[in-house]
Amino acid sequence: MKKTIAVIKGDGIGPEIVTEAMKVLDKIGERYGHEFEFKEVLAGGCAIDATGEPLPQNTIDICKASDSVLLGAVGGPKWDTLEGSVRPERALLGIRGALELFANIRPSKLNPALADACPLKPEIVGDGIDLVVVRELIGGAYFGKREIIEVNGEKAAYDTTQYSVSEVERVTRVAFEMAKKRRKKVTSVDKANVLESSRLWREVVERVAKEYPEIEFNPSQFDVIVTENLFGDILTDEASMITGSIGMIPSASLGKSSLGMYEPIHGSAPDIAGQDKANPIATILSAAMMLKYSFDMDKESEAIESAVQKVLDKGYRTGDIISEGCTLVGCKEMGDLVSENI
Repeated sequence: MKKTIAVIKGDGIGPEIVTEAMKVLDKIGERYGHEFEFKEVLAGGCAIDATGEPLPQNTIDICKASDSVLLGAVGGPKWDTLEGSVRPERALLGIRGALELFANIRPSKLNPALADACPLKPEIVGDGIDLVVVRELIGGAYFGKREIIEVNGEKAAYDTTQYSVSEVERVTRVAFEMAKKRRKKVTSVDKANVLESSRLWREVVERVAKEYPEIEFNPSQFDVIVTENLFGDILTDEASMITGSIGMIPSASLGKSSLGMYEPIHGSAPDIAGQDKANPIATILSAAMMLKYSFDMDKESEAIESAVQKVLDKGYRTGDIISEGCTLVGCKEMGDLVSENI
């Protein structure tokens, strides 16, 4: 089976970590009889340098024509002084909107081999932590009307959060359908005591919840969490820390079709770029999510996850997850190790 993957390596450590994920996908192709064709395109700071804009139309066109998109990271201090509309990060918002990727899936799972790196007490961690946040991705404050204005003689600014019933419904159904395949629990996060947008959010989610009587809604323990864009951004960053390192967390951005975008949740880490220090595991696990959600290759996805587990069980670690008694490896060697264990 041949699949075309648009590859956005991006900035900072992006090229390093994406290269390792591509290596692992090639190994999967060899092992299971698939062919992955990679088409590299520009987005972010590197696109600004090459074309003057963070998201060239050519990139959008190739992504739309591909079966899936693999993204590294964008941004860095080099472009921090640019005006907001042409900053590298605008590429992320632009491509999510262009591809209509409305649901961001971010799992936070504590790997047993990294239990010591979790900041929570052992009695809280118990048998492990395994939750997933379903974040609405193309609405809310990040896409609403915004403006810098003058109020009472001084500079002020506002951002608008707006959601329609259909926007809330579609991301809520993603969460409940995912819960059916997990532990059958959904928690909705809002601020309905203050925000009108949250009051609508709660009204819609509670109605949809009634269509899933087998799913426990707003339970005492987390399984699947569904929330709006801004809250989801904050919560997923917080949830990532329970895994021991932000370098371990993959993500999937999904829409109405099988075309999705897959990326680690961490940034471009320009301070370690080009030094072979980056942790490629989040990107490799993002590739595993791609196989599962976009290509229906469940066993291949599980093979990558199993390979990562084997490597960690053997005590290999990049710098961000190193602990006493473990073997320090670089980005490239970690990619090699995962590939060898498939």
